[in-house]
Amino acid sequence: MTIKNNIHVLVVDDELSVRVSLQGWLKKFGCEVDVAEDGPTALMMTEEHLYDLMLLDIKMPGMSGVDVLKKVKEDSPGTIVVMITAHGSVESAVESMKIGASDYLMKPFDPPQLSLLLEKTSQQRRLLVENRLLREKFETRTGFHNLIGSSEAMNKVFRMIRDVAESDSSVLLRGETGTGKELVAKAIHALSGRSFEPFVAINCGAFTENLLESELFGYEKGAFTGAQGPRKGRLEMANGGTLFLDEVAEISSKMQVDLLRVLQEKQFHRLGAPNPIPIDFRLISATHTNLEERMEKGTFRKDFYYRVNVISIEIPPLRERREDIPLLAECFLDRYARETAKRFSGISKDAMRLLMEYDWPGNVRELENVMERAVVLAKKAHIRPENLPFSDRSGQRPLSDSSLQTIIRDHIGGVLEKSEWNLSRAADILGINRATLYRKLRKYHIARPVDKVESL
Repeated sequence: MTIKNNIHVLVVDDELSVRVSLQGWLKKFGCEVDVAEDGPTALMMTEEHLYDLMLLDIKMPGMSGVDVLKKVKEDSPGTIVVMITAHGSVESAVESMKIGASDYLMKPFDPPQLSLLLEKTSQQRRLLVENRLLREKFETRTGFHNLIGSSEAMNKVFRMIRDVAESDSSVLLRGETGTGKELVAKAIHALSGRSFEPFVAINCGAFTENLLESELFGYEKGAFTGAQGPRKGRLEMANGGTLFLDEVAEISSKMQVDLLRVLQEKQFHRLGAPNPIPIDFRLISATHTNLEERMEKGTFRKDFYYRVNVISIEIPPLRERREDIPLLAECFLDRYARETAKRFSGISKDAMRLLMEYDWPGNVRELENVMERAVVLAKKAHIRPENLPFSDRSGQRPLSDSSLQTIIRDHIGGVLEKSEWNLSRAADILGINRATLYRKLRKYHIARPVDKVESL
């Protein structure tokens, strides 16, 4: 029998004959097999590779199989561990199952025994993959894709999303930068009756007043210098769907008046157009600033405030929902591991402790950047403290978003220089494929020097 979906196995036993016989049999079943003669060697190998299955002798000199099992389950919880035991130590093997072992294998072995064990392992792996795919499909269909959390704070947000989704009332999302306000807006849109219509977002703080006006309202040919032809604005693009105004506090008083008129009259004029265009959209706005203070200072109009703030949803900062950090970190690890074609067994206990203790001033966005950096730089099969930017700076905030991107860009650039811009060799060093490397070059704006010609 050949096992589908090649299983990577580590055999750990102090007896050479056992290692050799198991390695030979497992290879006949189509497995990729490594061997280790003791516990410390096995643990060192699990740092370098992700194993689907570990066959672990329960009685070994020095470090026992039980001690190895405990460490593996801390650092590589996804690895299936089966204890190897003789008749005299069956009781110990059964006890091992209470602390994480999946099964035990009796000496002497025979092929049918191994066949059943590998089939069971293959099924477990398949179920894990199917469960992950089902979860991703569910999250996408329910509109909560990328909105991750099981804390009471996030459950409150989820309930609010469901409650407001079917109405057409304007929603104001409040929260610090990086908390995921746009993701909440997309979830509301996905659960609404407008879900098959456009979701159109614009960051109001990224434009001057004149540019924002043309971006929102569009224009006709000749409306201003440079307007060489008609162009739809974001209002028109969002017709039938949802318009998301991010950083709504940055809109000028004049633009607030113009948008208020659109919301009241449900029509607007393109710049330079004589006739109004009817419009129908659901408005969702977001801000990280205190709009009430802006109103007191006179920079945010009260009438516009009451129009955009019919329903308010507060998005909690990450430091107030620390129990969600492991879920988010594992999600980002999985995402960037797939993107870079790397395999990881998970996040080590010490690394997770650092993630849990940090205050995350940049919130979920900062956590995502930290995990992307860790995946790019990690050389072992699980994320360790040294892969985190704040591992040796106790109590200090990690690198800023831009610094994290600089580190990743510089690392990739250094590897390319070292490999003399041979993309195949650089991709191998980075542990990614060429297609992923090309995406990274575009993402981080890394250009090949004109005097470098790639060798294939």
